[in-house]
Amino acid sequence: MPTKNQKTGIQGENIIQKKFNCPKCKKIKTFKRLPQNFKCADIICDFCGFLAQVKTTSSNNLDKIPDSILGAAWKVQKTRMDAGIYFPLYLILKNNKKYSVFYLSADLQIPEMFKSRKPLSEKATRAGWQGFTYDTRLVKDSIIRLK
Repeated sequence: MPTKNQKTGIQGENIIQKKFNCPKCKKIKTFKRLPQNFKCADIICDFCGFLAQVKTTSSNNLDKIPDSILGAAWKVQKTRMDAGIYFPLYLILKNNKKYSVFYLSADLQIPEMFKSRKPLSEKATRAGWQGFTYDTRLVKDSIIRLK
């Protein structure tokens, strides 16, 4: 059974899948959701292979990008960054049934925007797991609003 946060994430992925065209090939309705826990990406264009990360968060102000957004697994992200691989980011701000969508292309991302979090304690279910956050303050001028 998905958690509340997982349900919110799925809603955001569905918004991108149903309402947006692929920015690479421009095809309509070619986005597909990737399996849950796919590393560093949430959607794929089934025509050209474009991959992107989707982050959805609740917000009272749909016009203001939060300074920090929770990411996922730090080790996977760091390994990709070390190889020079970044995925475009769709950011969805939700407030009940209203939402706004922002986009940050891969080539405008910088390593400093990825901040590792403290690993989970030994008592945690996933002891030692380490996440990261996106520090959007460093790239606010590069993020564009799509809706």
